[in-house]
Amino acid sequence: MCHVIVTCRSMLWTLLSIVVAFAELIAFMSADWLIGKARSRGSGVEPAGPGGGSPEPYHPTLGIYARCIRNPGVQHFQRDTLCGPYAESFGEIASGFWQATAIFLAVGIFILCMVALVSVFTMCVQSIMKKSIFNVCGLLQGIAGLFLILGLILYPAGWGCQKAIDYCGHYASAYKPGDCSLGWAFYTAIGGTVLTFICAVFSAQAEIATSSDKVQEEIEEGKNLICLL
Repeated sequence: MCHVIVTCRSMLWTLLSIVVAFAELIAFMSADWLIGKARSRGSGVEPAGPGGGSPEPYHPTLGIYARCIRNPGVQHFQRDTLCGPYAESFGEIASGFWQATAIFLAVGIFILCMVALVSVFTMCVQSIMKKSIFNVCGLLQGIAGLFLILGLILYPAGWGCQKAIDYCGHYASAYKPGDCSLGWAFYTAIGGTVLTFICAVFSAQAEIATSSDKVQEEIEEGKNLICLL
């Protein structure tokens, strides 16, 4: 018989696990990792010339495998940017460091998504083969966090690739973004990584809450739905 056990700590852990997985996935898919230096409207991905171009410059953005640039053929619409992958295959990603980043982040995000999916069922199933699901998920989240850290450490090493130089100027090099600034996706990935380790630690608290004496007493009383603060 399934005993649905809901505690504040287990619910908070479940919600955080889902939020972290979605945050990392959205950051990975975004083109807003680097915000390029100002360009003129009709210049595509080339720097604005000193004597011409639009008086309203824009800032192209560059991600691990995607980018957003101004559409030179659209002059009078608000949504006049082109966003999408610049790399049609894995081998076309601009830097070997970014390829490694993509692998590490993809593995970490995959683990986080699996944990987020399993966390939904922890209200009904708390153990498998006498192993606590909370402890197993916490361990997996810790492993995912390590993959994310490796990816984020390697990512700035790719700022010296030609693609980054085209967006950030000739002063761009490994761990130096040149004329670029860091976009929200990079900070979201860092924040998600920190939350991943917080979730890993908090999983132990969720395990303690769902296996407390109060829960066991209510199970022995025959209750199928147990809600505790």
